[in-house]
Amino acid sequence: MHQVLLTLIICAAITPAFSAHCSPNSQLAKENTHPIWSEPPQLLKTTTNGKLFGVGPNNFTKILHVWGTPYEKGFAHGTLLKEDAINLVTNLWEYLEAQFGTSISPYLPTWLVNLGLEGALEAFYFMTKPYTGSYIFEELEGLSAATGIPYSRLVQIHMIGEITKGRCSMYGAWGNSIPTKNGLLQLRALDWDTDGPYKDHPLITVYHAGPNDLNQNTFLNVGFSGWIGSITGMSSSQMGISEIGVSYPDDTFGDENPFGIPFVFLLRDILQFDQSLDDALNRMINAQRTVHLILGVGDGKIPAFRSIQYSHSKMQIMDDNNMMPYNETWHPRIKDIVYYGMDWICPGYDLKLSEELKDFYGNITAENTIRYITALVQTGDLHVAVYDLTQNKIFASFAAPSWSNDVEKYAYQRQFMEIDTAALWNEPRP
Repeated sequence: MHQVLLTLIICAAITPAFSAHCSPNSQLAKENTHPIWSEPPQLLKTTTNGKLFGVGPNNFTKILHVWGTPYEKGFAHGTLLKEDAINLVTNLWEYLEAQFGTSISPYLPTWLVNLGLEGALEAFYFMTKPYTGSYIFEELEGLSAATGIPYSRLVQIHMIGEITKGRCSMYGAWGNSIPTKNGLLQLRALDWDTDGPYKDHPLITVYHAGPNDLNQNTFLNVGFSGWIGSITGMSSSQMGISEIGVSYPDDTFGDENPFGIPFVFLLRDILQFDQSLDDALNRMINAQRTVHLILGVGDGKIPAFRSIQYSHSKMQIMDDNNMMPYNETWHPRIKDIVYYGMDWICPGYDLKLSEELKDFYGNITAENTIRYITALVQTGDLHVAVYDLTQNKIFASFAAPSWSNDVEKYAYQRQFMEIDTAALWNEPRP
């Protein structure tokens, strides 16, 4: 079998690079005092099977609603956001080509590097296609038909998540840690790439389940124009997802293998099809898994949250009683909370996140998370989402676009938007 896909960075000891990666700069920590934007989204345009709304200052963040078959959903996406999707894919490809020789190829097997960027991503496509639902490719065909973006290019950019998993943070908080006691709050902070074009095309896509979509959820996907994989999202079954790429694993992780389902499609399947936390966990247990990750799944109906130590050959399900890695100094267990700061072994961020969660224990809310927790931990540079899975709300913020003159560039520093997800689920079809 081909050489197993390598972890993006493997580190066996505490090094200067590790310290820089896993320690927030306390001198830059500052509360986020922006008021939360609560005005409803504004309708911008419609098409067959789709509606496009704007939300937030200057309607910069777009909310796309799509209906119909997978192909029709992709076509509506491409029709309403043609220019945005073309710009994202074109600029992203140029950016990846520039990064491939220096920032990506050192962490890939030689046989993949020798194929070049396009060949390597095409190889990932063929290695993962047997494990990916056909509806994904049907949607990409519709997106291609509406935009003129080659289908092969759309497929290739959806493979990049397997080799650039990103640094991120998460928590799940319930019970005595939150004021309501019987709810569930979940954080998903995406620290990925603010140098590339992602920040210029933020998009929340709402996929509406139709009468023929048996056992499917309506769900929202927080991402970018031209992108249909899931890294952040909620469903009408009151479930939410979080994800952290692992660059610093320990020996409790299993191996990695590129032959399996890309995690961005596995997470999407959880949102689209799973009705409960058990459904999601069983999906991961039975999946052909690929890379090292920490995943988080919350279910507001119970309410409960679990983190998952995820790799090709091993998987461990964790709650507040058995959360790993356990270290009383920098990653202590906290009743009714599961949390991770930036990585598996990341003492600086884990410690700071644990301190903020302890400071607000019993009063962990979306508002306190936004003003204090993510801002002071300094996590969520590309986007941040706080899910209130019991009250059906999402609070979201995005990095400043490349043309912005704002001093505050990162999502955790910027104004958040409060969005009623129940209203999103019930948006009428055009």
